[in-house]
Amino acid sequence: MTKAGLNAIPYTHEHLELWRDNFKGVRFHHKASGFELSGAVDDLWIDLFTKEIIVVDYKATAKDGEVNLDADWQISYKRQMEFYQWLLRSNGFDVAKTGYFVYCNGDKAEERFNGIVKFKISLIPYDGDDAWIEPKLLEAKKCLSSDIPPESVTSCLQCAYVQDLNSLNL
Repeated sequence: MTKAGLNAIPYTHEHLELWRDNFKGVRFHHKASGFELSGAVDDLWIDLFTKEIIVVDYKATAKDGEVNLDADWQISYKRQMEFYQWLLRSNGFDVAKTGYFVYCNGDKAEERFNGIVKFKISLIPYDGDDAWIEPKLLEAKKCLSSDIPPESVTSCLQCAYVQDLNSLNL
């Protein structure tokens, strides 16, 4: 945090360990959809000046070059961050727009492994926008409440799987 110039410290809360638990996490009952939602945060920091909670997510990889969040598949990382921010806001917490990914990149240049992996650690800021969550929850509720299933689309892996199964005439 200091190296990145952040005026933040680890956030302490009586429920922090619960919020980190994969089977419990930060929970919120979304009344409009009736859904009970949860997500397990990796870490939370608090900005010493604004007193906003900063969501922090840890990622690890071993690849050549600098790590970033530019690949198409990494939209899931960004959505995950935004969902955690939304969960905390929904529970009444003042949450910073900017969250951070602590990305640990294993050094593959070492000649030998010898049971030790050296990491280069990058702190990647990300400005979350959770505006998509409410509409998607209501859309999901509408879909689940309907007697008519949604149309399948070729870009959906689950739809393609079902279509393949159906073509087998089992």
